[in-house]
Amino acid sequence: RVQLVESGGDSVQAGGSLRLSCAASGYTFVSNNRACMAWARQAPGKEREGVALIDTTYGTTFYADSVQGRFTISRDNSENTMYLQMNSLKPEDTAMYYCAADFRFPCSDSRVKTFAYWGQGTQVTVSS
Repeated sequence: RVQLVESGGDSVQAGGSLRLSCAASGYTFVSNNRACMAWARQAPGKEREGVALIDTTYGTTFYADSVQGRFTISRDNSENTMYLQMNSLKPEDTAMYYCAADFRFPCSDSRVKTFAYWGQGTQVTVSS
């Protein structure tokens, strides 16, 4: 069973940066062990939205328009951890951020909301 644990959420001022981490157990990041990994977020009163997606074998990535050019998704196979580097943060980035994983291919941003495995979330708050 895949388990995901997020960390790194914090309160920052607009323009600041944060790096979120997602530690995986029950799944090993190696090149021939393919998975779709994603970061999603949910703000109060809004639907959960996928913000970044990575195919762990091919390294292909997808970003939502709202974070393109500011956020970077990556993974460290040696640490079995996925990251989300968030730069130039805006107040509208305030949300609970979740790590998610799925094993349906090809990886598709349209399926993030139905991914099979989810972490508990980590809160990001950006003040103006």
